[in-house]
Amino acid sequence: MSNLQNETIKAIITGSTGMVGEGVLHECLLHPKVESVLIINRRPSGISHPKLQEIIHTDFFDFSGIENQLVGYNACYFCLGVSSVGMKEPEYYRLSNTLTLQLANTLSKLNPSMTFCYVSGAGTDSSEKGRMMWARVKGKTENDLFKLPFDQVFAFRPGYMHPTKGLKNTIRSYKYMSWLYPLLKRIFPNQVSTLKDLGIAMIHVTLHGYDKKTLEVPDIKSVSK
Repeated sequence: MSNLQNETIKAIITGSTGMVGEGVLHECLLHPKVESVLIINRRPSGISHPKLQEIIHTDFFDFSGIENQLVGYNACYFCLGVSSVGMKEPEYYRLSNTLTLQLANTLSKLNPSMTFCYVSGAGTDSSEKGRMMWARVKGKTENDLFKLPFDQVFAFRPGYMHPTKGLKNTIRSYKYMSWLYPLLKRIFPNQVSTLKDLGIAMIHVTLHGYDKKTLEVPDIKSVSK
């Protein structure tokens, strides 16, 4: 269980130039229990806030040059990801598993008391043996993260996430589907949540822990309340 209930969160976030990472960052900047946030991006986010620091780092397979700037954080919200569409398994594995574990291994050495939250996806295959390539790779990534010596590791498996209004990196198709959200929520309650739910859930598990390492959509919605 987490021991941060009487402390504040100092978080590292990846993927903030994408929809999910931007949404999680948005919730962190609003939340009173989040003291500071460091975002690591390949290109500037364009976001300015008193809580926020940003590192522009182009090589996510080598963090040795910035390790001294990654010390002293107690949470990492890993929201960086790529689509598997049109990609062969070795390349998808490199950009999903290898890349994720590169940062996670670095942080586990620098901040072993950290809570590491990984955005996986609904349908991820923990057995690593299923027919869907992306699901096998995501499943192995989850399993590899669970072995690291962090205080806590959680894998989040969101389905459709209703975007947060006003954010600039919302995927275009999600903008077009927004009007369907009330209907989707009613028909598929266990597959639909909001981007806000995800961000708040990450903050809450960091502060209070959770009795599951893998959070499906119902867990995400429950722990975000």
